[in-house]
Amino acid sequence: MSNCSKALITGGAKRIGKTITMALHAHGYDVIIGCLQSDAEAQVLQQALNDIRPQSAHILSADLTDETTINDSIKYLNHVHPELSVLINNASLFIKDPADEPRDVVGRRGVRDGWNIENGRAYQQLFDIHVKAPFSLSHGLQATLSKNKGCIVNITDTHASRPLKDYALYCQSKAALNMQTQALAKAFAPHVRVNAVAPGAIMWPEAQNALDETQKDAIIKKTPLNRHGDPQFIADAVLFLIDNPFVTGHILTVDGGRSL
Repeated sequence: MSNCSKALITGGAKRIGKTITMALHAHGYDVIIGCLQSDAEAQVLQQALNDIRPQSAHILSADLTDETTINDSIKYLNHVHPELSVLINNASLFIKDPADEPRDVVGRRGVRDGWNIENGRAYQQLFDIHVKAPFSLSHGLQATLSKNKGCIVNITDTHASRPLKDYALYCQSKAALNMQTQALAKAFAPHVRVNAVAPGAIMWPEAQNALDETQKDAIIKKTPLNRHGDPQFIADAVLFLIDNPFVTGHILTVDGGRSL
């Protein structure tokens, strides 16, 4: 087992999470790559990092929507990785609000008072990943982080304070993570610092959330720095919050000035 400080990055195998993982590894941390549906990507990343520094990258495959799995993961991390000093709550879902369904069928598990099954499923998924999982991991790992004079960095979103049309549930869950950041910063002080990074347009959404070129251009035109972001900007912000010992409860916006 390495004596090097360790960092857990949930959702650490792809997109912004991968860049954060690589940056922390380059900064001297052994990394634990949290994943679920990205096991293949995690294994490729683990191999690449271990080629650079043997036994420096590990994988934690866990369903962060399952309470039992989270509790088992906390026990595993506290026992197997007692050097853990950084927790990055990055795992995220970007889900559009379910479309309204016809409201003429009312049942115990169907549409009722404008709320339908798909609404409930999306709500549960988003709050499980963005609120419950970070809260559980933060509390479950608090003692280990405190012993190692560690810190927590949550990855939120600029839309936590500036709602995005058709993504109300997503924005609400990220807003809750903002509040969680500030509340736990008070609760865990002075032994564990808790901060957050709120990305703006850093990586274009994929699949069903993908934007066309006109939509992308419109976003860039509304950004004072007149450019699209880069995942490295988020990784750099995370490193700043980790390294600065006199910052806690802060939400660092990295969006090219778009939220001005």
